[in-house]
Amino acid sequence: METNGIDKKITGMEGDPDLQFLLQGGDLLKVLSSSWKKTRCLKLQEDCKTMWRESKKVFKSSQTFPVDSISAVRLGRQSEGLKKSTEEQVEGRCFTILFKGRRKNLDLIASSEEEARRWVRSLEKLVSNINNLNRQQTTEHWIFSCLRKADKDKDDKLSQSEMKRFLQLINIELDDDYAEMLFKQCDKSNSGYLAGAEIEHFYDLLTHREEIDVIYGEYAKTTGFMSAQNLVEFLMKEQREKTTLADAKQIIEKHEPDEQAKAKELLSKDGFLMYLHNPDAMLLNPDHKVLHHDMQQPLNHYFISSSHNTYLMEDQLKGPSSTEAYIRALMKGCRCVELDCWDGSDNEPVIYHGYTLTSKILFKDVIKAIKEYAFKTSDYPVILSLENHCSVEQQSVMAKHMTSILGSALVTTPLGDSMPTNFPSPEELKGKFLIKGKRLNKLEASFADASPEDEDTDVTEEEESGNEAEKEPEEKKSKKKLKLAKELSNMVIYCKSVHFHGFEDARKNLGFYEMSSFKEGKAMNLAEDSANAYIRHNVEKLSRIYPAGSRTDSSNYNPVPLWNAGCQIVALNFQTSCKEMDINQGRFVVNGKSGYVLKPAYMRDVSTEFDPITLTRGEWLQNKTLHVMVISAQQLPKVNKKKRSIVDPIVTVEIYGVPADVAEQKTSPVDNNGFNPAWNELFQFEVYVPELALVRFLIEDHDSTSGNEFIGQYTIPFNSLQMGYRHVPLLNKNGDLLPSAGLFVFVMVVDAQ
Repeated sequence: METNGIDKKITGMEGDPDLQFLLQGGDLLKVLSSSWKKTRCLKLQEDCKTMWRESKKVFKSSQTFPVDSISAVRLGRQSEGLKKSTEEQVEGRCFTILFKGRRKNLDLIASSEEEARRWVRSLEKLVSNINNLNRQQTTEHWIFSCLRKADKDKDDKLSQSEMKRFLQLINIELDDDYAEMLFKQCDKSNSGYLAGAEIEHFYDLLTHREEIDVIYGEYAKTTGFMSAQNLVEFLMKEQREKTTLADAKQIIEKHEPDEQAKAKELLSKDGFLMYLHNPDAMLLNPDHKVLHHDMQQPLNHYFISSSHNTYLMEDQLKGPSSTEAYIRALMKGCRCVELDCWDGSDNEPVIYHGYTLTSKILFKDVIKAIKEYAFKTSDYPVILSLENHCSVEQQSVMAKHMTSILGSALVTTPLGDSMPTNFPSPEELKGKFLIKGKRLNKLEASFADASPEDEDTDVTEEEESGNEAEKEPEEKKSKKKLKLAKELSNMVIYCKSVHFHGFEDARKNLGFYEMSSFKEGKAMNLAEDSANAYIRHNVEKLSRIYPAGSRTDSSNYNPVPLWNAGCQIVALNFQTSCKEMDINQGRFVVNGKSGYVLKPAYMRDVSTEFDPITLTRGEWLQNKTLHVMVISAQQLPKVNKKKRSIVDPIVTVEIYGVPADVAEQKTSPVDNNGFNPAWNELFQFEVYVPELALVRFLIEDHDSTSGNEFIGQYTIPFNSLQMGYRHVPLLNKNGDLLPSAGLFVFVMVVDAQ
C-alpha cells in the first residue's frame, strides 16, 4: 500500500519544490517571550497533512498539528507576541502561524529573510491546496491516512487486528463476526492479511452507500449508466432545478472520473456522487452565496453582523484582550466592532474590559489591525462602536490615531454637500469606517455656524441604557461628568449615541442618525410587547443591542427575536462558541458573506402593519410546508478522543423565526456508527414567515445519562434551501468546516394547502 504517492497527488503538489521543502523541514526559533526563544524543528509528515515540531531536549515529546487547523500564515512581526518579544531588525525573519479555534499562535524566527519567505509561501500553498480538495479527495485522503496509522508494522499490509484499529480510527464499530466476514471477503489470497487491491476492495465495501445506489439506479437507464438526458430528468424531477441538456453534459464533463464513460457522455455512480458533493449541488443555493441583495438601500435597512466586547478572546472577567480577536471577528464578516477605551500610561489610550482583570491593548494597535483586516472578507462599511471612558486629553489622542491610521477611509463629514435626511447605502460607504459614539451637538449644527451645545454627553453607552443590575463603583459615578473632546465629537456623523425615551419621543425629537443602544433584557421586552412600534422605529433609525453585563462568561442571547423586531446591530460575543453564534453565522452566510443582509420589504416600510407576535394577514404570510428527510451521515468525527469511543449520532432539525415558526424534531439515535449512520426519518414543519426563518441541522452524540455532546451543525436561511437530495456541510463548534463529515438529506418546500 504505497500511500505517500497518493497524498502528494491529492495535495496537487506532486514534485513541487515547496512541498519538498516542507517535507525536509528545518530548524526555527520558537518565541514565547523576550527571554524564552528556543530552537524547534518543524517539518511536514509523510501524510502531507500533519506538521511535526520537535524540541531539541531528550525525552521531550514532539507535537503535531494538522495543516487544516492553520487559518493563516503571516510574514513579519505582526502578532502581539512578536511585537513585544523581538527587535525591529529581525522583522523580515519573523513569521506567525495562526490557528482556527482556541489554539495559540506559533511565533517563529527563521535564520534568514529568504527562508522566512519560503516557509510562508510553502505553508500558504499547502493550506490552500488542502482547503480546496473536493469532498471525494478529502474522503480518500482521510481514509488513507487512517489506513497508514493502522498499519503498525509498516509492511503495507493490514492484519485483522490492524484492520480493527483502522475501523476504530474511522469511527465505526463493527460487530466481530461482521468484521471477520468483511475481512475474509477481501482476503482473496487467504494469507491472513490484506494488501494492494484487497485493501482497495475493503475500502470500496466500506464506502459503499446504499442510498446513492437506489437514487442512481432510478435514473441510470442507459446500459447501467446515467445519460445526459437521464441526468436532466433527475435534476428537474428530484432537485427541482431548471436545466438543459447542455447543462447536464457540462456536469458530466466536469465530474465523471472515468474517461471512457465521459467520452460517451455518460455519468457513472462515482461521477454522480462527485457531482452531489460539488459545493453548488449542496444545500445552500449557490445564487445566494454570492452578493445578490440590493446594496443601494439606506444603511439601516440591513441586518448588520455585529460583535460585542470584540477585544476579548475568552470571558470578560479575566480573559486576554487581543488585537487578534478583532482580526478574527472581521475575517468572519463582522461589520460592527466594539472598542472599550480607557486612559493608559504615557498618554496612550488602552482597550480592555474596565474594572476587571482582562489584559490591556493599545488603542492605536487595535486601529492598525482593524485597518489591515477590515475589508479582507467584505468590502462593506465597518462601524467602530466607541465605549469611551477616556479623559479629554486621551480622547484627542484617539481622534489623532484614527485620522492618521484610517486616513480617507474614515467618514468625518456627511456624504454630499447638504444636511442629509437619510443614511447612505452600504454601496456608497464601501471601504469606509463609521464612528459610533457621543456627539456634542446635532449634526445640523455643522451646517449652520452654531456653537456646540454643551450637553452633558459624557456618559458611555452602556451606563446610559440603565445598568440597574450592576452596581457601579463609587469612582465611576463621580466620573459621570466627563467632557467630550471636540475632535472626537466631530467624527461622529451617522451614528450618534443618545438615550432612549420611548418610540414616541424618538419619532418627534431625534434625527435619523441619532441611535440608541439597548441592553438585551430591555430590547427583548420591547420586541415582545411593542414589536410593531420597534419595527417602525427601525425603518427610520438604527438600534444596537448588547448582552447583559451579568453574562460574565461571555455567553450570548438569542438574536432572532431582535431581528424579528427590525434591529440591525444585534451584537454578540463572537469569541464564544455557542448555538447563538451558529445562528448568527447562518443568517450572514448568504449575500457574499458581506455582513449585510437586506431586511424584508415589510420591515422597510414606515407604515408597516407587520407584527411577528400576533401575525396578522399581510405580504409576510407565505405559508409553506417544509418536508425534510434525514437520510444518512458520513464520517462524523469522534467527540471523545478515547480509542474505544464511537459516536451514537442523533440529528435535530430546528426552525428559528417568528414565534409561530419556532420548532424542532429529532431522529432516533444510531448506535455505534459515526462512519455511515442511516436514519431515513421524515419530518414536516409549517413555516408562516419564510423570509425571517432559519433552519439548523444539529448532530450530537446521544447519551441518555449525561446529555448529548455536540458533533457538528449547519444553519441556513429558509429561503436559501435547495430542494431535492442534498449534502449538508457540517461546521464544528468554532464555525469552521469539518473537512470530510457531512449529512445527507432530502428537502422539499411546498405551498401549504
